Amino acid sequence: MSLAVATPASARLSPPTVSSPDPSRRRLLLSAAAPLRRTRLRRGRLAVVASVPDPAARPAEYTPWLIAGLGNPGNKYHGTRHNVGFEMVDRIAREEGITMNTIQSKSLLGVGSIGEVPVLLVKPQSYINYSGEAIAPLAAYYEVPLRHILVIYDEMSLPNGVLRLQRKGGHGRHNGLQNVMENLDGSRELPRLSIGIGSPPGKMDTRAFLLQKFSSEERLQIDTALEQGVDAVRTLVLKGFSGSIERFNLVQKYKFHSV
Repeated sequence: MSLAVATPASARLSPPTVSSPDPSRRRLLLSAAAPLRRTRLRRGRLAVVASVPDPAARPAEYTPWLIAGLGNPGNKYHGTRHNVGFEMVDRIAREEGITMNTIQSKSLLGVGSIGEVPVLLVKPQSYINYSGEAIAPLAAYYEVPLRHILVIYDEMSLPNGVLRLQRKGGHGRHNGLQNVMENLDGSRELPRLSIGIGSPPGKMDTRAFLLQKFSSEERLQIDTALEQGVDAVRTLVLKGFSGSIERFNLVQKYKFHSV
């Protein structure tokens, strides 16, 4: 899935309506973080290396999560198929009472919690094909391990409104997800929530399809999926990849199948 609507240099934000990064927010996340191996540089990229769980450390469920939705900034992309990752983060922020009011590392972000677990909600403003350039520095700064970086994005291989939550995997030709993986040392060990948007009908151009808004029927399916996605993310953050997630994926797979 490929769409590059602008270069990173054009992704500029207007700072008056948002605040600068607050060091106390970093301390909030780091106070609950599990031990990590130190970050390192490789071929000019920032690499975040996952840690081996320490049995003596705090319970894993209190390790902070970085939840990043992929999309393109700007009003003209609002509501398009390629921006459902942004929509999911906005819905999580609304349901959990987290304010998205800080700009850091080419991203709009909010710091809060789901239950007692610290979370960092992220909407990269570097345009979707360069999302990793925004996410990797944040993961390093807040010391979030790879296993707790959840990437949310649109997926053409899934029917519209169908969700899939996975512990790891490839990029499936999604250029935004690929860029995230490349900037995180090429790791496949990234949890991801895929939001189905269907595939282009007939010979329709893929880029045109991705920048298209949903039909009224499709919009209802997406809105329902966003509600279900919030519940799935909450379950993941509080319980990890448990049997509940397996059941969630099974229900999603057959949600539009008639008996």
